[in-house]
Amino acid sequence: MKKIFSLMTVLYGMIFLTGCYNRYTGNFDHFPDIHNLPSGVVDQSGLTEEDRRRQLEYLRALDAQQEPVYRINAGDKISIRVYNHPDLIMESLVTPDGAIGIMFAGQIQVAGLTLEEASERIKAVYAQYIKNPELGVFAIDVRSQTATIAGAVNNPGMFVITNGMRLADLFAKAGGSAVRDFDDQMLDAADFQNSIIVRDGEILPVNFSLAIERGDRWHNVKLKKGDYIYIAVRSEVMVSIIGSINRPHKRLWDQNLGVLELISSGLGLKEEHWQYGVIIRGGMENPRFYRVDIDGILQGRCGNVRLQPGDVVYIPHDNISEYNVFVRKLLPTAQLLGTFTFPALNFIQ
Repeated sequence: MKKIFSLMTVLYGMIFLTGCYNRYTGNFDHFPDIHNLPSGVVDQSGLTEEDRRRQLEYLRALDAQQEPVYRINAGDKISIRVYNHPDLIMESLVTPDGAIGIMFAGQIQVAGLTLEEASERIKAVYAQYIKNPELGVFAIDVRSQTATIAGAVNNPGMFVITNGMRLADLFAKAGGSAVRDFDDQMLDAADFQNSIIVRDGEILPVNFSLAIERGDRWHNVKLKKGDYIYIAVRSEVMVSIIGSINRPHKRLWDQNLGVLELISSGLGLKEEHWQYGVIIRGGMENPRFYRVDIDGILQGRCGNVRLQPGDVVYIPHDNISEYNVFVRKLLPTAQLLGTFTFPALNFIQ
């Protein structure tokens, strides 16, 4: 996946250089100021209140669903008890082809049956040898009811789930968030904003922060057999700063990261820099540009601007700089290509 993404980035770079791509030529003064845009443009979720209302209704409906009737499956262990016939008491593991072995009849298919249906089938077999057999079939180890959790957890894998188990329970069962060393800092690797849960081929509208950190009832959904949970990795979500800064660099994005923090981690601006900076948002394929008052932020005259995953902050040398010059100078370099090359898996747009 990373190799494919890197190749695509290089291809976009070739398009820029050959002139087939719109270079957005023009003075930086023509770019919109991010403070003057509608608040929705910089909203991290991008959802309207109506969207949120519909999602909440959907999650409430999921929570109200009854647990499906259990059906025997391969890997499950069941017990058979025959009244007044202790010699016929047995436990059996369901084979991969869905069968169990019983006295008199040998292999009998039970996969896909409810416990009651399996009891009737076995009773019909024993009735050939025992008068009016009374028996019960019980599940004593259900291994087929599983959900998978992958990504930034300590113990990713497939786990057995029980009725009533919720998303946060499985996250804890998998050992919680993995920890990674980044720039000599030990940080939680989990990125809840970009994590997903897939059920029957559909992504559920779950807010992982509300589910795992706050235990919200509706977002902390009850798990179902076959659920797939991917906990995104924070290192896959980066922001970058380049231009007239002492240390151009990338760093992990977090929801509290703003332009001021990014400048600080870059050891400050060089003496010669334009009053304004440009936030490039949307990557190489669909870039959008927002002008921000860098000096105003540093001097406390303007509010800090919160960044979004994948943002690139460019600090021009002076006001004469134009975007086509910026692209022509920086695009062939590894610096700019690397700026846009980050292994983000965008499951939800």
